[in-house]
Amino acid sequence: MSAPHTDVEQVEAANTAFYEAMERGDFEELSSLWLAPADLGVDETYHDPADTGVISCVHPGWPVLTGRGEVLRSYALIMANTEYIQFFLTDLRVSVTGDTAVVTCTENILSGGPAPEGGEELGPLVGQLVVATNVFRRTPAGWKVWSHHASPVLTETDQEDDEGSPS
Repeated sequence: MSAPHTDVEQVEAANTAFYEAMERGDFEELSSLWLAPADLGVDETYHDPADTGVISCVHPGWPVLTGRGEVLRSYALIMANTEYIQFFLTDLRVSVTGDTAVVTCTENILSGGPAPEGGEELGPLVGQLVVATNVFRRTPAGWKVWSHHASPVLTETDQEDDEGSPS
């Protein structure tokens, strides 16, 4: 068993690797960071993956996605439709208990969609504020993402728009 401060540093590094893989659009790296039954020593041929630490993900505005197929497909779609994305993480907190770690943070996201037709520039850049909870599980290969849940943060502008709209 490693020292508590070492666990926190390792979880922070795994969390950073998760966001950096997204920024680079590195699907293979991102996939390797998510928990797989093999990480837990389970042969999927003989065991239901749902019984062996199934992963889950909630992107802002999306339904809950469960299992490696659904979760990784969602990231493939996001990467295919996002020309540029950068995360500035703030309010980062890490809690480790045994073989489970929880990271909470605010994702200050800057992203751009596909370029306008015939253009060589990026599409318009959009800022977004999201709060996230990332749950990690310790494996022999290091800390792996078990669950990611992200929710948009309402800004004053959003609240004013809601108050002014008819119900």
